[in-house]
Amino acid sequence: MSKKVVVGMSGGVDSSVAVHLLKEQGFEVIGVTLELWRKAPDVCEDAIEAAENAAKMGVKHHIVHGKEEFDEKVISYFADEYLHGRTPNPCVRCNPAIKWKLLLDYADEIRADLVATGHYAKIIKLPSGRYGVLKGKDKTKDQSYVLAQLPQEQLSRTGFPLGDYTKEEIRKIAGDLNLPSASKKDSQDICFIDDGNYKAFIADILGDKLPPEGDFVLTDGRVVGRHKGITNYTIGQRKGLGIALGERAFVKEIDVANNRVVLGRDEDVYSNSLLADHWNQVGEEEMDPQKTYFAKIRYSLHEAPCHVKKMEDDSYKVEFLDKVRGVTAGQTVALYDGDLLVAGGIIVKGL
Repeated sequence: MSKKVVVGMSGGVDSSVAVHLLKEQGFEVIGVTLELWRKAPDVCEDAIEAAENAAKMGVKHHIVHGKEEFDEKVISYFADEYLHGRTPNPCVRCNPAIKWKLLLDYADEIRADLVATGHYAKIIKLPSGRYGVLKGKDKTKDQSYVLAQLPQEQLSRTGFPLGDYTKEEIRKIAGDLNLPSASKKDSQDICFIDDGNYKAFIADILGDKLPPEGDFVLTDGRVVGRHKGITNYTIGQRKGLGIALGERAFVKEIDVANNRVVLGRDEDVYSNSLLADHWNQVGEEEMDPQKTYFAKIRYSLHEAPCHVKKMEDDSYKVEFLDKVRGVTAGQTVALYDGDLLVAGGIIVKGL
């Protein structure tokens, strides 16, 4: 008797080919599309496309609604983080709290063994008994970073069938199958902000809570201009400041208490270390303070060698071997040992 697996289907090429690969491996596959954003129709275009792909491959397709949970745990969180001077990563937040929870709840309902997605990563059971996440074969598409908050109980029931494929190979498979999604472009934006304009989105969500204009100041406290509200800025930002100082200026700090944005030179936005909380151990049960790990502080940035130690308040200090640019409160720090995702946390501040 074949095992039953629930596959999260977005309507795109990756999740559709994930369905095909699992079916080829002998699984009984049920495709599930999550309807999450409250402003979307009950059955959005992505769900329609996912259903078409599922039908093409001869598998069942189901829609699961989670709009209230998504609004509470992702949308409200997203806006609130900016309100407090932080720059969140909603995908990292959404994965364990919404996507995996809903997929696993539905899997339990239909007595399915596993859930799977079209992420470019791999799952491995380690000699310690823990479930680890490995980088995908296609390093240009590797998505292990956004999985850094998945706990062991979710990883133990997860599969990533695309981990040993490149994007080019996946598109070829989709083309050979004549899937409707074969030529669909990859999504680049946050899923609930169609036009990429996060500033307008946050303004709409916060309404009367939107912070007012305030002062741009230099590191010595001198006022040099007016900013348009702290939700419009992030650490390391240079473009869109709307201020001319005769030299390049970068956002060094967002001072929420005084409604100020602190500007500095490029060298002012480098950090020797960072503090992180909401720590999640993945591939190792605990961090080794003597070991050199490699930290990624944003999805698109290269890794930086570092040492990590646990603090008395259960936060973690990541100390870089060389200074790192643009450490940003609210973003995720993911720690690696080679291809193995070791742990992940949410950045509190750079030091």
